[in-house]
Amino acid sequence: MQNAYPRKVDLLRRLLKLLHEIGAVGVVGSFAACLVLVAGAPAPSRSLIAYAAVRQDIASISRWLLVPSLALVLISGLLAIAANEGYKNAAWAWIKALLGVSMFEGTLLTVGASARRAAELSALAVSGRGDGAELAQVLHTEWGGLWLLLGLSIVNIILAVWRPRFYRRRDL
Repeated sequence: MQNAYPRKVDLLRRLLKLLHEIGAVGVVGSFAACLVLVAGAPAPSRSLIAYAAVRQDIASISRWLLVPSLALVLISGLLAIAANEGYKNAAWAWIKALLGVSMFEGTLLTVGASARRAAELSALAVSGRGDGAELAQVLHTEWGGLWLLLGLSIVNIILAVWRPRFYRRRDL
């Protein structure tokens, strides 16, 4: 009778990998959706109500898809490192982990907060109490944050597929 332990460990590794990949799809998809909505949003001067609705959609994507997907990626990735001896010694896995933590913090601080603040400011603008300069600054921060985090996501995907070996340089 064979030991069931290796099969359970293998099943755990596969489950963690699946969860990590599902989360990564959610992260990249939510970044792309937010960028499309930001790029296609009507100008506030044309239709303030439609613009406020788009801002609410972006805030909803950030809250219900982006942040949970990123948390899933981060948690499943760290658990995968803990469950796999090969990952514990792989520099690329630790670089991915650091980038993942940076992405999570960046998402919460820039994209998530900017999306909520822009939704609030655009709703205030509909009621006639909004500040256009503050909204423009929030949108600039959000736009730059989205592109930066999308780039970090792509770097993480490349690291996961390529799995480069990083060597320490020896003094000759």
